[in-house]
Amino acid sequence: MRVMERTFREQLFFLVLCLSVLKGDSRYIENNEISKDELFSFFNSELKRETPAELMYRRPLRCLDMVAVEGQFTFTAERPQLSCAAFFMAEPNELISVDYDSVDIDCSGGDFITVFDGWVMKGEKFPSSQDHPLPQYERYVDYCDSGSLRRSVRSSQNVAMVFFRIHNAGSSFTLTVRKHVNPFPCNVISQSPEGSYTMVNPQQHRNCSFSIIYPVEIDVSEFSLGHDNKLPKRSMPGCAGSGDFVQLLGGSGIDTSKLLPITDLCISFTGPTHMKIGCDNTVVRMVSSGQFVSRVSFSYRLLDSQELQTIKLNNVEDFCFNN
Repeated sequence: MRVMERTFREQLFFLVLCLSVLKGDSRYIENNEISKDELFSFFNSELKRETPAELMYRRPLRCLDMVAVEGQFTFTAERPQLSCAAFFMAEPNELISVDYDSVDIDCSGGDFITVFDGWVMKGEKFPSSQDHPLPQYERYVDYCDSGSLRRSVRSSQNVAMVFFRIHNAGSSFTLTVRKHVNPFPCNVISQSPEGSYTMVNPQQHRNCSFSIIYPVEIDVSEFSLGHDNKLPKRSMPGCAGSGDFVQLLGGSGIDTSKLLPITDLCISFTGPTHMKIGCDNTVVRMVSSGQFVSRVSFSYRLLDSQELQTIKLNNVEDFCFNN
């Protein structure tokens, strides 16, 4: 049984390390293998550092990095760096903008800097193609292709990332990362293994996911669709025909379309619905037709080692990890 009680920083740098063995020469790097080696060597002590608004936080950007603060970040190659990525994360109700301040790379020699609207890990994307408002090709913005036409790129949710490849020592670039209020957040990766959240869809035809990259207990306290129906409160997976429902998903990847359905909720209710999900990734996903105002409120907490052992004995681990 794997020990899953990781801190947020450990969990995120586990994701960052997935890029340490990126393969291929594609400009849009997507496939990689997971490695846990040297996990703590990439530990970022400044992950949640607070900086006064009048001062801009500045530091070097690493080839493999995690950034959760606003600021200016400069990467300077000391040697060829062919497989690099930086993950950016904000609060659930925020978007991220990435501005190119200065760029000195050799585009004609194979260098590139690409901003991706979301996260890519081991070939999987968050948000999934089914849940993101843009087609896949528009989620990639390559500096060498767009140049001065796109000096600033804004994400659609609270996470974004930058892939880059630099062949020559001395080449560099500087990015400014800012956060912006998102009045109607849709797709979110949680920064914490515990908390509470209310997801609201204001009559928009879209699917929204709240992803928790921990094994957790979920308590759904309220679910409102804005209309009544006679469908059962729980069904596996019999709510798809309703057009408006909430899914609880679990698995080991970040692409919600590849996670396993645990249960569906498709009738309005008030009152707790408890569920322990011993997966690496737990997701609350709202599917909306756009005809109604949908709302779901839930809280979540990290499962302890004893609870995970109980889940294993009940064979839930097979459900989470072996499919």
